[in-house]
Formats: sequence, structure tokens, C-alpha cells
Amino acid sequence: MQIDLIAGARPNFMKISPIIDAIVKARSDGGNISYRLVHTGQHYDANMSHNFFKQLGIPEPDINLGAGGGTQAEQTSAIMLGYEKYLMQGKPDLCMVVGDVTSTMACSVVAKKMHVRVAHVEGGIRSGDWLMPEEINRIVTDSITDYFFTTSEVANENLRRAGVSDERIYFVGNTMIDTLLKHRPRFARPSLWDEHGLEPSGFIVLTLHRPANVDEQSKLTEMISQILAHSRDLPVVFPVHPRTAVNIKKSGIRNDRLLMVEPLGYLEFNYLVEKSFAVITDSGGITEEATVMGIPCMTLRDSTERPETITIGTNELLGTDPRAIKPALEKLFAGKWKRGDIPELWDGKAAERIVEILLNA
Repeated sequence: MQIDLIAGARPNFMKISPIIDAIVKARSDGGNISYRLVHTGQHYDANMSHNFFKQLGIPEPDINLGAGGGTQAEQTSAIMLGYEKYLMQGKPDLCMVVGDVTSTMACSVVAKKMHVRVAHVEGGIRSGDWLMPEEINRIVTDSITDYFFTTSEVANENLRRAGVSDERIYFVGNTMIDTLLKHRPRFARPSLWDEHGLEPSGFIVLTLHRPANVDEQSKLTEMISQILAHSRDLPVVFPVHPRTAVNIKKSGIRNDRLLMVEPLGYLEFNYLVEKSFAVITDSGGITEEATVMGIPCMTLRDSTERPETITIGTNELLGTDPRAIKPALEKLFAGKWKRGDIPELWDGKAAERIVEILLNA
């Protein structure tokens, strides 16, 4: 069996790395399985792509479609055109997509139209928020997927309600957690640690990237102001996109405790998360990592596609009203935050299960 593994954006790299490892191991054990790594180029910044490949031990892609930049429609069309040309030169037995980025949706559509079976790793997750491009990507991808590899029973139920039969649903766990557990011993202290005199459990990690939170200057200003006002004397480490940094500077926020830094590599960022007092974010993936590491997590969104991080893990959904930040931080500092647990099958073996299923399909 030959598989095209599709990767295009930062979250994809963490999800495909253990799948590559599992395929290589199965092949060395005599399994009839191989892969071609297709990098769509959706994220083309070095910190978003090359550094992640290097840190996670991902080999150089067999092909790079170079589809970065432009609007979502321009990016989607570039990925589809590039992947179609690639398939015309030779079709795999299976196209495996991961997550919910533009590359996931675009390549799954092309593969299906070229009569190539599609497998979706992390299939079935839903936020219910149609304003999120990721939600549209998920629904389109899942509507044409042949094999669903899921992270939770909630995802399984979402698929069943959509009419997917049980024999196409495989509950395997979370490949992103495979990567986290494998590389946890290698987490690397970033230079900012010593530069700012950070100490374990002595700071908060903040990440914001969703347009609803960062594009409206007044909203972004109020959120950061609330965090700074109610985080006592703790530094707030904020790896920030340059576009967001511009809005923050325009807002006039000045505070020595707000440490705005460049985007960090995987090993450096998760070092900070593991050592932090808490995480405040609007990222879905970070809520999963914080849950496994037992770090209190606050999500500044009105919905989540990862409800298990709330019902089982350390995450709480605060919504997008900045006024919700104060009571949440008061609860945290009062020592009343839930301890949380790790969801079922988030044990570092999801990729092994996926490859075993494919070999026996």
C-alpha cells in the first residue's frame, strides 16, 4: 500500500510525524506499506515549516506544492492544481489528510475526484461554528472520506449522526499527543527564559491568533488589558504574529510583564507550556497539549471542537467576552482550578494503531 501523506500547516506537522515513524517501522518489519510526503506549502515561514520538520525529525518532503500566500480561495486553488498534477504522474492507494486546514480539504477533494481513497486523521471533530474556516474544511473533508481515524467518542458520535457507518470509523487516539509524549524529554529552554528570569509556575503563556480576537483592535486591547489586570505580578509570555503585534502597538498597551516574543519552535514552546502556571489561548491544539501536561487552560472562544479537553481535561471555555477573564483568573489563583485527566487512548500509540488498521484493511 502506498500512501500520500498531506501536510501544509504547523498543526499538520505534529500529526504526521508519528504516522511516518509508524510506517517506517512497519515497513522495516516486512509490512507492505510506504508513503510519499506531500508538503503543500500552506505555511511557508521558516518557523512554521522548516524548523518544525527539523525538530520533529520529519524527512524532506517528496514534493512541495509551494502554495503559500494569497487569499483562502487562491491558496485552495493553488493546492488543488498542484496536487492534481502530482496525481496525474502517479496515484497512491490512499490519500491521508490530517486535521482541518485548507490543505486537508483541498487535497481530499482532488484525491476523491481522481478516484483515490481518502483517510482523515482527526475526523469527526466539530465546533458547530460555521464562521471558522476550519469547520467548513472538516465538514467538506468528512463528507467524502472513506476511513475515519478519530480522537474521541464525541467525534465518533458526530460521524454517526452524519450517517457514517461504524465499519468506517476507527477510534485510535490522538497522533498529536504521540508527538508530544515522544518529544517531551527533549523540550528545550528558550533563550527568553534566562533573559526575563522566568521560573517554573511563575508565568502565564498567552496565544491568540483567531481573527475574531486579534483583528479588531479594541477587542484585542480589552482582552490583554483584562489578562494583565488580573494576573497579579506574573509575566505573560505572548509568542505573537507580527500582524497582531502591530495592533497591540497601535493600542498603546505598555506593560513590563507582557513579554511579546517571536513565534517559537515546537520544543521551545512546549517547554514554556509545561513550566507555566497556566495557558490562555484560542488554539484547539494547545488545549490538548495542556490537558496531557496537566496545565490549567483557558480558551477564549465561544465553542470548541475538542470538548474532551473540558469534560475530561484541564481546559475551560471562557467565551470571547473579555469580562470572563477576571473570574477565571480569580478561580485559578484561589487554587480551585480542576485537576483534569487524560482522555482515553491519548497514550502515544495512535499512529501505531492507524498503520496496523491499514495493513489489515
